[in-house]
Amino acid sequence: MARVTDTVAALALPVAEAAGCSLWDVEYVKEAGQWFLRVYIDREGGVSIDDCEAVSRPLSDLLDEHDPIEGSYTFEVSSAGADRALKKPEHFQRFLGEEVEVRLYRPRDSRKEFVGTLKGYEDGAVTLDIGGESAFFTKQEIALVRLYPGF
Repeated sequence: MARVTDTVAALALPVAEAAGCSLWDVEYVKEAGQWFLRVYIDREGGVSIDDCEAVSRPLSDLLDEHDPIEGSYTFEVSSAGADRALKKPEHFQRFLGEEVEVRLYRPRDSRKEFVGTLKGYEDGAVTLDIGGESAFFTKQEIALVRLYPGF
């Protein structure tokens, strides 16, 4: 049986593309006792509320029709955001050379968060340039990698 996120992604992809957007990610998570289905979209130049609506309405109808989730949940469509999480190889490829934040499960040198320029990605491992020094993080130690907007 396919995972909920895979099933929803298959339904969401053509809807997002028809709205002129790309599908960034799908999450199905439980927070504070309630389930949330979140679909993240992206678009060159940024995502507007109209883009979210253009994906949300037809996708909601498809979810009702295909009913891939038992029970109740809150459905959301939003922008991937300026500080989006990088999860897939294509995410990392797209943002090579950009500033990212790597969060670790356990401290390294008394720190769990590192910010630097994304220099490499291979099989879940990440290489950053931090102030001219190269830092390598294994897939097993990485909790999260996200863009670092540096506002």
